[in-house]
Amino acid sequence: MAQHASQTKKQHRVLKAFLAIIVILAVVVAVLAGLIKARVINPNEPFLRNGVQGVDISEYQVDVDMDALKSQGIEFVYIKATEGSSHVDSRFAENWANAQASGIPAGAYHFFSFDSPGATQAANFIATVPAYDGMLIPVVDVEWYADKKTNQPAKEDVVRELAAFMDAIEAAYGVQPMIYTGSDLWNDYLKESFSDHRLWASSLYSPYWLSWENEWSVLQYSGRGKLEGYKSHEGFIDLDVLASGVSLDDLRVK
Repeated sequence: MAQHASQTKKQHRVLKAFLAIIVILAVVVAVLAGLIKARVINPNEPFLRNGVQGVDISEYQVDVDMDALKSQGIEFVYIKATEGSSHVDSRFAENWANAQASGIPAGAYHFFSFDSPGATQAANFIATVPAYDGMLIPVVDVEWYADKKTNQPAKEDVVRELAAFMDAIEAAYGVQPMIYTGSDLWNDYLKESFSDHRLWASSLYSPYWLSWENEWSVLQYSGRGKLEGYKSHEGFIDLDVLASGVSLDDLRVK
């Protein structure tokens, strides 16, 4: 009888210890989830910091010192050039010239408008971005803006105008442009029609492995990077990484 009681007490102690561990783990997970949601910590950085690092910039970074970025391990940069059919980023020409002078591999990207014909958007980009030997392939940034996520355009319209943009860019630069986008737009609107294009996936504030399969060439994994060499009012810069098995030579205009 005494032996049975002793075994029962031991089992209770083991069960209590197990439950305590479960509670502690649940608290830790909840705290981590809260910190990720509040954008205090980034769940991607620990897994991606050893890859080929890059940044993407626009006029919001104001003056960008390309040599300073290189000294911190940045190996490529994508520079905003245009948006829609008429807007040109105020810092593009300066950033484009400085990237070439520094020798850092650079590419240009266009912010796609759902309210403007793809052909005229391509004309805006082509008139703004002079090609040079060794530049990285052009990119079109397709993401929701303003009220578009709740007031979504028709899929067939997006595909038609984006295809017109792509065709014009390929004709001008001799290479298919890469698509930058989020997982919802990619899966619901673009993947079916543009899966043959290189993909620049965005996963800024959530674990990238939950949103993306191994289909991307470049991943934007943080919107709150901090480096030296620019004067952004908020102090942040977007951080990007190449997929394993993808090199910068793979992304150059040949």
